[in-house]
Amino acid sequence: MKELATDTWILAGRHMKHIARVPEKLIGVTIAPVVMVLVFGYLFGSAMSVPGGNYREYIMAGIFTQVMFSAVGTSAAGVADDLKNGLVDRFRSLPMSRYAVLLGRTVSDMAMTALSCLVMALVGLLIGWKAHHGLVKTVAGFGLLLLLGFTMCWIGALIGLVVRSPEAVNTISSLMVLPFALLSNSFVPLDGLPRWMQIIGEWNPISSVVSACRDLWGNPSTVVSDALPAQHPLAAGTLILCTLLIVVAPTAARAYHRAAAR
Repeated sequence: MKELATDTWILAGRHMKHIARVPEKLIGVTIAPVVMVLVFGYLFGSAMSVPGGNYREYIMAGIFTQVMFSAVGTSAAGVADDLKNGLVDRFRSLPMSRYAVLLGRTVSDMAMTALSCLVMALVGLLIGWKAHHGLVKTVAGFGLLLLLGFTMCWIGALIGLVVRSPEAVNTISSLMVLPFALLSNSFVPLDGLPRWMQIIGEWNPISSVVSACRDLWGNPSTVVSDALPAQHPLAAGTLILCTLLIVVAPTAARAYHRAAAR
């Protein structure tokens, strides 16, 4: 376990140093979330209203989850690029755990996503977003978001290992992510949708994470459904994400073993 932690730390540090040498990546993860907050906050915020609060507070949880979801494409492209440029072959020649290689990648991508989250929170505060339920619940909300981001990093790593083409992973990642991201309560209430779409949205794990964050932060919520995930969003979101992580991480490790053996 100590060797795994040491190897993971070294590889994560290597990826972070690479990010520092390619500042375009850092700009992408900091500027894009700011643009999202400003566009949704001012463009749609002037035309939308929600009961019990303002739209800018309502959408912040949704925007946070969208940025966490974007980690899928970041990790998928990074892993596919490592396979293409031979980095994985060099790692394979070293005495290290295959979990360390993937953990180093996902932890470094998670750090970038956390930085995006911090920048968005600061911009959100400037446009009027607040967390009203104290420090513990505020931190719990961000903890759930980071769990979502870490899970998405592992899903992205698995996609990169299976697809293997840096040019194709972004398209495939977007096709997989968009239906989950849009068919949720991130930006609009679900009660205005046709019933079959409401059911999908209610059981979408993104809706559970968004509702849990709104509850923890004391932001406006429009949940009117009696579906189990809607009534217990924090428990539902945590359970679904932990289950996904338990399934995806070993699957990605096996995919790495097969990809490295080719």
